[in-house]
Amino acid sequence: MVMIDYELKKRVMDAHIHDALKYCYQCNRCTDVCPVADLAPNRYNPRNLILNSFLGLRENIFGGDDSFNIWGCTMCDTCDEICPQKIELTGVFTILKNMSIALGEGPEYYTIQASAIYDSGKAIPPQPAIERRREQLGLPKVETPNLEEVKTILNETKLNKIINK
Repeated sequence: MVMIDYELKKRVMDAHIHDALKYCYQCNRCTDVCPVADLAPNRYNPRNLILNSFLGLRENIFGGDDSFNIWGCTMCDTCDEICPQKIELTGVFTILKNMSIALGEGPEYYTIQASAIYDSGKAIPPQPAIERRREQLGLPKVETPNLEEVKTILNETKLNKIINK
């Protein structure tokens, strides 16, 4: 029996409905222009993801062995630009990614990158080779972020709990 998750449906609909109700009429243009769907046609399909989220079909989105159906989106916004209904697909995908993380289903690389930001304030920690190249090119030194400010922000967003810090 298919269970409809009305809370999921509400979160998705609230995210992209501002002043007028918009419906996806399944024209498939989002999938036709998606570079990821083109490279991984059997693993990623934005149209199916949007349909399942609008219908509240949680089990078709979360809990599977392969989270690529959510995490495949690179947020290039091509689907948003082409959608004739002006549905903010990448906004919906962000909600689904956040829900995936909250469920503990996010990909490992995501939490590794988040841990690096939490520990050093940067997505890519400082490296002597990069610093030498910047100096050789006459580029200014990259400022060291205020780590306490970074951690305060990340703690307020509860990222520290997600990455166990």
